[in-house]
Amino acid sequence: MKKIVKNIMPAVSFLVIAFSAASCNQTQAAPAVAVAPGQPVDLTYAAEKSLQSVVYIKSVTNSKIQTVEYSDPFEDFFSDPFGGFFGRGQGGNGGKRQRQVQTPKRASAGSGVIISADGYIVTNNHVVDGADELTVTLNEGSKEYSARIIGTDKTTDLALLKIDAKQLPAIVIANSNDVKVGEWVLAVGNPLGLNNTVTAGIVSAKARSLGANGVESFIQTDAAINAGNSGGALVNTRGELIGINAMLYSQTGSYSGYGFAIPTVIMNKVVDDLKKYGTVQRAMIGIQGTDVKNYVDSQKDQGKDVDLGTMEGIYVAKVVEGGAAESAGIEEGDVIIAVDQKKVTKMAELQEQIAQKRPGDQVTLTYLHNKKKQTKTVTLKNEQGTTKVVKNADIDVLGADFRPVTSAQKEQLGIQYGLEVLKVNGGKIKDAGIPRGFIIQRVNDTAVKSVDDLQSAVSEASTSREPVLIVRGLYPTGKKGYFIVQLQGE
Repeated sequence: MKKIVKNIMPAVSFLVIAFSAASCNQTQAAPAVAVAPGQPVDLTYAAEKSLQSVVYIKSVTNSKIQTVEYSDPFEDFFSDPFGGFFGRGQGGNGGKRQRQVQTPKRASAGSGVIISADGYIVTNNHVVDGADELTVTLNEGSKEYSARIIGTDKTTDLALLKIDAKQLPAIVIANSNDVKVGEWVLAVGNPLGLNNTVTAGIVSAKARSLGANGVESFIQTDAAINAGNSGGALVNTRGELIGINAMLYSQTGSYSGYGFAIPTVIMNKVVDDLKKYGTVQRAMIGIQGTDVKNYVDSQKDQGKDVDLGTMEGIYVAKVVEGGAAESAGIEEGDVIIAVDQKKVTKMAELQEQIAQKRPGDQVTLTYLHNKKKQTKTVTLKNEQGTTKVVKNADIDVLGADFRPVTSAQKEQLGIQYGLEVLKVNGGKIKDAGIPRGFIIQRVNDTAVKSVDDLQSAVSEASTSREPVLIVRGLYPTGKKGYFIVQLQGE
């Protein structure tokens, strides 16, 4: 379970609005349980309905051999007391030494929610991040399955898993927009190693932002959420899913009053995109901004009086060049107050609305310009400034074969790691002019020690605002070189 400590958020935070989410096949909902005003709520039906749909996830990271850098000034001095003057002892590695260490095998646990009878399961990204093995155990330990990752999204902290099973007890998914502050909810999961646990509380707030993820509009609840609840279900009194439990607010690491869940309106679109594209198609307005109240307060702290014509909405601090907002004529200093005629009072609400869209979708923005209300239609774009589908590129797009450098190459060139280009077949490596034999050491300022490192760099760059690889390394002669690899269009 992710932990959020007190005062994690600054008073004013500026970020680019980016997101996506929204469709979901709704199953027939269970009938509402009528409760007379002032009478206690019976949560047994909700518990019975939801427990069977929440699973236990065990994540295992295997032991690995890793190269770590270290420095020993005494060893350096006694082995070569004049090295600092004459430059000896550098070894092409900036004077640092390296050694190999073996990391221990690690296991952790979390929760997940069955969302379809054919084996799709939603959990948090942080539950499965870095896992080599994933095991899913159904309610009461009835069956155990190996799981594979369909896709992950760090920005929303969501992940989609799949197990080979049929006729699973999928949960009914409700529309989190219908959730009301004050209604009763259950948090279902496996906290503190205690399987099949439910805790009760109410919805304390909606559209909460904590500054932990890129996309946030949390449902806040006082139902107890602890480590192990991550990825579990937040359900209403009908046992319907309204959110994926993700975080707790704590100064100690244990539950101290509030937990936070990712609403289903965000979850639905992330899941749909991961199924269809393998990566989330994130729509962007193309602004940087903050809540109007935060902006006004910051100006007052500087002794400035500000009158924007409202104290609710999102202050536009910057318009991103080439973005959707710029194309629509929105300017710095404007205040966004509604999206598709739905009022937005703070950044998290705006994020939640845009999170339900894809690049190419149009939204109607209502905003104040010089305190006068205006309405414009905006075509949302992706992070690369287009309306095209963004693909998560595979290393195959490079069109080359690679292998880690040998011990002989390390000794000859005075290096500790790198990937040698064994063969150039075509593709982006050939287009960039990278020759056979070139040794890649860094890509976009990230060290490349294995083929997996290169694959991660390609995947990350392919969905970024600037889909390029800046490749640095050595020719076989030891001469340094760098190339720019364009991934656009693939």
